[in-house]
Amino acid sequence: MRVGVLGGSGLYDLPGLSETEQVPVTTPFGDPSDVYVRGNLGGVEVFFLARHGRGHRLMPTELNYRANIYGFKQLGVEWVIAVSAVGSLREDLAPGHLCIPDQFYDNTRHRPLTFYGEGVVVHVAMADPVCPHLCDLLASSAERLGATVRKGGTYLCIEGPQFSTRSESLIYRQWGVDVIGMTNMPEAKLAREAEICYATLAMVTDYDCWHESEASVDVDQILRVLQQNAMTAQAIIAEMLPRIKPLRTCPCARALENAILTNPASIPFVRRQQLDLLLGPYLRTREGDR
Repeated sequence: MRVGVLGGSGLYDLPGLSETEQVPVTTPFGDPSDVYVRGNLGGVEVFFLARHGRGHRLMPTELNYRANIYGFKQLGVEWVIAVSAVGSLREDLAPGHLCIPDQFYDNTRHRPLTFYGEGVVVHVAMADPVCPHLCDLLASSAERLGATVRKGGTYLCIEGPQFSTRSESLIYRQWGVDVIGMTNMPEAKLAREAEICYATLAMVTDYDCWHESEASVDVDQILRVLQQNAMTAQAIIAEMLPRIKPLRTCPCARALENAILTNPASIPFVRRQQLDLLLGPYLRTREGDR
């Protein structure tokens, strides 16, 4: 069983990993944010990737989301836990609290959204964009460790790198979303396209800028809260890993089964080579059925 952990702002490594080694990966979509760090945590093989690179070198729009997710797939990872810093758009989600969102609203504009296209048409279902099994485990582990956690909610992903204007923040509240961040899209979409189970552990650092009695979000405030929450996030991950069920029965594992529209014979040779890791088993099955 191999589990991936995507470390967001403030989480650039995963203390507690033993027998660690760095694993550089190159993909058909370019290089991931950094090397993957392989190790053992609670008897589970874990691959950790610093989403923004060590030293926080990459802005949200600069991230190679496709390479990050494809790299996990190349390494045989079937579960990915995304740790993310978020702002709260709810009074009852205060800085220091945690949220396990089960929905996303993608408000980004400048990011490649799919592995497919260029001769290959694939439409995966995204009605329920996160793995229910991983969400349950994250929430129950947080509760066991005494963290204040909200299970469920909508994560609004904006382009960034700027924080919201006050007017934007107030409008987002009217939309009924719960937390706001800059990185979980198209990450969650790509995980589904790669048939990887995906869930987010969102660490609330601020109230964005809508709250009248709280200071507007700034980097210093985010880093202060993240330092407090990083240990909690690491403990939650360590607690939940041994409880992941090795046999995947969730829809994530078969997301491509009925999603490929293009006739295998019509797919360009180069694209078929690039996408063999993702589509190969299904395309070969179709060809064998003819």
